[in-house]
Amino acid sequence: MASITIKTATPLDQDHTIAVVVLAFSTDPVARWTYPDSHDYLTYFPQIVKAFGGKAFHLGTGYYVEGFPGAALWLPPDVQPQEDEMIALLQRTLPEQRHQEVFSVLEQMGSYHPSEPHWYLPLIGVDPTLQGKGYGSALMEHALSACDREKKPAYLESTNPKNIPLYKRHGFELLSTIQVGSSPPIHPMLRRPRLL
Repeated sequence: MASITIKTATPLDQDHTIAVVVLAFSTDPVARWTYPDSHDYLTYFPQIVKAFGGKAFHLGTGYYVEGFPGAALWLPPDVQPQEDEMIALLQRTLPEQRHQEVFSVLEQMGSYHPSEPHWYLPLIGVDPTLQGKGYGSALMEHALSACDREKKPAYLESTNPKNIPLYKRHGFELLSTIQVGSSPPIHPMLRRPRLL
């Protein structure tokens, strides 16, 4: 198998990186629960990606596999997603009767973030036609090496149960399960830094 090259996603790579994340999440239970209509999903989910992880493009903490089969957007310690922008987008694009469940899910997600400085992985994904080729693992290893060097924990929420084994292989442990009303389960996961 050819070696996998990981590159840092700059603002110039933003469109390609967001596109592969949107493609990767097209079968994600939580993403599609949020936007079950395919037109709404393709219209609004790219904006969710940008609000949720877009700061990574300016901080040098977004990564993609060369050729864009997969990408990951990480936020370093003390950097938060653009929550106000994301909330405004959801309020504008979701039917009012969905607001309570969706915002309750987001509130619970926020409650599991570690209180100590940590790296946060809001989004990682691989093109569904290219999964199982090691791209997700390569993206994880690339970023987690920085967590270990800095001796900082890493945190994520798994919105797809199929991805939990991948995260566990990389040292993440399940903290709990979040489920509100009709939402699919979401699994907050934490990884303590490994000693180098």
